[in-house]
Amino acid sequence: MAEENAAAGNGAQKPNRQVLLQKIYVKDASIEVPQAPQIFATNVQPQIDVNVGTQMKPMKDDLFDVVLTVTVTAKTGDDTAFLVEVQQAGIFLVRGFDNPQEKGAILGGYCPSMLFAFAREAVCDFVQKAGFPQLLLQPINFEALYLEHLARQRAESKSVITDPSAAPATH
Repeated sequence: MAEENAAAGNGAQKPNRQVLLQKIYVKDASIEVPQAPQIFATNVQPQIDVNVGTQMKPMKDDLFDVVLTVTVTAKTGDDTAFLVEVQQAGIFLVRGFDNPQEKGAILGGYCPSMLFAFAREAVCDFVQKAGFPQLLLQPINFEALYLEHLARQRAESKSVITDPSAAPATH
């Protein structure tokens, strides 16, 4: 307690750090059932493929638009049973994070994690409305995905050839 009072007395105060969801919205959503109505006459269990992606765009002040894209493709052999794509977006206030790594982790990991619950519900709703059984997407660790993304970026930047004379010859 004495240390806290001493720190407050000498002006060494940490900046007010905030991450607040200001607005949530669906930017785009679609479902395709190319084999309808024939697909409903089969009892084949489709293979499900889930892809996710994120985009971040700075707005004014400390506001950022974060878009989480979830694409679910269900295939029966070579045929597509259904394809759902949801772009779930949110406007986030991110204030007081001067360290670019911290801000990147918030925008690349924490914010998409918040949006995923909404995107997951939208995907489930679209699949059911298209006439298929309920599809519950498993939770995704966006923080781990963000760290993997950073590691790939570092590996790619180290593998870039900076001396053109060292480039391998091609024929």
